[in-house]
Amino acid sequence: MVPDQELIKRVIEVRDQHAFSQLVLRYQSALRLWSRRLCDGDAALADDLAQETFIKAWVALKGFRADSKFSTWLYRIAFNTAANRWRSKKPEWCSLDEVYDEPPIENCEIRSFASHRDVSQALTQLSTAQQLAIRLCFDDGFSHEEAAEIMNLPLGTLKAHIARGKQKLQKLLQDWHPSQQERS
Repeated sequence: MVPDQELIKRVIEVRDQHAFSQLVLRYQSALRLWSRRLCDGDAALADDLAQETFIKAWVALKGFRADSKFSTWLYRIAFNTAANRWRSKKPEWCSLDEVYDEPPIENCEIRSFASHRDVSQALTQLSTAQQLAIRLCFDDGFSHEEAAEIMNLPLGTLKAHIARGKQKLQKLLQDWHPSQQERS
């Protein structure tokens, strides 16, 4: 596999579209997943965000500094693009009569499913910054330094968001499952 730096060099020097398409293929799944998180699970909006991110990356690749990983830089573009959309977006209203249909549970242990759902629900109770910081570090495997760069935050601020978010998650989950406190 050709290293990212070599592909980036080819794109910058000769605008090699094939090299850029290799970068897109390498990162599109992870970026689409990250985009879904930024778009509250809206798949169509997430796909638009991912596509816009890759277009912006193509245009701005000359400005990429190799002092961070390409994936960190790419996630930062997606984060900024989503933030710009949030700032310009007017609130959307939906009917209270809309029904959310959940897919049936298939081949899944109920208790594990319930725990996963509880954690997912508890995450929605955190601030956006806490949610993103926790998801970047724990779900996506970024280091604290990389997550701070993606979110454009000082490292200490990111760590504070994670610590406060974890405390709040722990409290929420204990409140929802008081019997778990006895086991700890």
